[in-house]
Amino acid sequence: MTAAANMFESALLVLTAAALLSGAGAWATGALGLADSLWALGTLVAVVPAVAWVVAALRQGRAGVDLIAVLALGGTLAVREYLAGALIALMLATGRALEAAARRRASHDVRSLVERVPRTARLRTGTGVRAVPLADVAVGDLLVVGPGEVVPVDGDVESPRAVLDESVLTGESLQVERVQEEAVRSGVINAGGAFDLRATATEENSAYAEIVRLARQAGAESAPVVRLADRYAAWFLPVSLGVAGLAWLLSGSAERAVAVLVVATPCPLLLAAPVAIVSGLSRASRRGVVVRDGGSLENLGQARTLLLDKTGTLTGGRPRVLDVVAAPGRRPADVLGLAAALDAYSPHVLAQAIVAAARERGLELPSVTDVREDPGRGATGTVDGRPASIGRMDTTKAMPAWAEAVDNRALLDGAAVAWLTVDGTTAGAVLLHDPVRPDAMRTLRHLRASGIERIMMLTGDRAEPAREVTALLGLDGVRAELSPADKVAAVRAERERAVTVMVGDGVNDAPALAAADVGVAMGARGSTASSEAADVVLTTDRVERLADAVAIARRARRIAVQSALAGMVMSLLAMGAAAWGLLPPTAGALLQEGIDVAVILNALRALRAGAERRPALTPAAARLVRRLAAEQHDLRDDVEAVRTAADRLSDSPGPRALAAVEEVYRLLTERLLPHEAAVEHQLYPALAGQPDGPAVAAPAVRRSRAETERLTRRVALHLRMARERGSLGADQLNDLRSCLYGLHAVLRLQLAQEDEEYTSLTD
Repeated sequence: MTAAANMFESALLVLTAAALLSGAGAWATGALGLADSLWALGTLVAVVPAVAWVVAALRQGRAGVDLIAVLALGGTLAVREYLAGALIALMLATGRALEAAARRRASHDVRSLVERVPRTARLRTGTGVRAVPLADVAVGDLLVVGPGEVVPVDGDVESPRAVLDESVLTGESLQVERVQEEAVRSGVINAGGAFDLRATATEENSAYAEIVRLARQAGAESAPVVRLADRYAAWFLPVSLGVAGLAWLLSGSAERAVAVLVVATPCPLLLAAPVAIVSGLSRASRRGVVVRDGGSLENLGQARTLLLDKTGTLTGGRPRVLDVVAAPGRRPADVLGLAAALDAYSPHVLAQAIVAAARERGLELPSVTDVREDPGRGATGTVDGRPASIGRMDTTKAMPAWAEAVDNRALLDGAAVAWLTVDGTTAGAVLLHDPVRPDAMRTLRHLRASGIERIMMLTGDRAEPAREVTALLGLDGVRAELSPADKVAAVRAERERAVTVMVGDGVNDAPALAAADVGVAMGARGSTASSEAADVVLTTDRVERLADAVAIARRARRIAVQSALAGMVMSLLAMGAAAWGLLPPTAGALLQEGIDVAVILNALRALRAGAERRPALTPAAARLVRRLAAEQHDLRDDVEAVRTAADRLSDSPGPRALAAVEEVYRLLTERLLPHEAAVEHQLYPALAGQPDGPAVAAPAVRRSRAETERLTRRVALHLRMARERGSLGADQLNDLRSCLYGLHAVLRLQLAQEDEEYTSLTD
């Protein structure tokens, strides 16, 4: 809707209101002729645009609620019931103004996509490198892509390697390395040093240009949303006309027919439905959800299928430290501290995650000199006169047994590894991954409770980590390794079955968001392109806001329907009275105003918080939650120490392994179990009666805590037996390893459950 149209409808509202009020003033002073003239003028002011709206609707094959209003306006002029006409004119203008606020069409703008496309490329020639227009690049040309530049066209790497950020196409946050002759798609960013690229496609045939075209096409295909009011008008209109015609035919009085049309003027549809929708939009905005227009809110309230991108939507979108493994004789805290010191000035996404983890754990970083970064390989420097590096491992050297175990674990967990080397010897490793959002499971539970029947993941990421997330969250299915075009095709297929919502946060998601019935963008950290292509934008980095938005949309739509139906029922009763001659036009218009007030007041209920509101914690409970959440965060290293002890039992079940188990038992009894006891005996009682708090999950969590205590007692028995014998017996090793690995699994599950609990409570 253009700014000019908005201004016109606002002006119409002002004029009709002024005509009605000034006419009332003239009537009060006894100037009845002037009053009629002013009311007639207000009626005429509304008739002209109303006729235009009706004609436009008829050309589109729709006969909406405005047709009854036009007939009523014309009828009041014909029978000289000017006050009734002025009242109807004001109602019509008010309804249009409300709709203008509720129905601002999404632009589906792909401007940021277009702006990001390189205009030139650097062509390598026999005499050097020169810039050429991107349109002049031909297949086979040798191009140079500098650090931080966008790859201009599809091509093959000609240099030994290229380090790339492919998140713009795949959504995957971890950077990848492409070696010589491997294919690279346009639109990705060079995250390493300059490399040569052999063009395999022209500008118009490259991947990024295809994304732009898909977004434009999908946006153009989006059908206009049919107004809720017009859907009800499909049957209300013929009924009204039939009753008016029958009243005229049987009574011979045109005034009765006009009276029927006056009370039939569907102001409950013109006003109540938009008021409820606008109220829903306002309520959603308070929860950090920007809904572009009323049609999008209506669609969101009818959605049955939800499609989710993985990276940045179900996962955090940024790598986090999963574990720190130290070589024998070193401590994990020392490994992390040294790695963070080397990475402190690196812009690399993995380096930032390592530094953040060290800061979170309060580590004091050692002094490092001569720091330098080799793009794609990592950072190097000097610590206490000894050379050190963090990054990729030198694959030309033999890998120690403990490092092979780390490498295998990284493969199984879908994690990236940053290796720490000191004096040319591998000293430790930092494993990083993109974890599932702590609020994801709770959000999906709320969405299903709100009426979402099918939840699928669409991702450009690899199949294995995608399937792991799917199993963890209980999704109905997953499609992995999808290109932007594949995502659009999947969205269109789901739209044929039900009203479909697509959620994403990257440029690669923009076409799919535009193709969905409702596109939802993670706007807090997502790309501008995804936000502009979306109908709904989550302004906070909390995916659970989507569940709130769905609940708000359903409630607003339900209230809109209630208001519209109640208003129409009352209008039908008034039509019957008017047909019998019991209601003249002016009295009917005043009665209709009373009906309007009733349904509008009901519609305004959508402004109030419904079931999505969560009561605030008491100050004491809030302090307890913050304290336990901080404790839980500090316990992550202790949990990983359990696994490390189990690994050492496998490597060498000697005195050092026994000492590691003794240390783990100390951590369990002095830190982990007391923390869990505080959650059980302090947090749960403090939160008694809180909806959807930890008390809901308490039975399952309590079972896992009981298992933790059982396994801890078993470890204690093994340690007592070892002390009595003087060493661990061979008959103990298998069971003790099983206890430790079991403890690690159960404790990780408990941490994940607590993450979800604390996230919901600190919302």
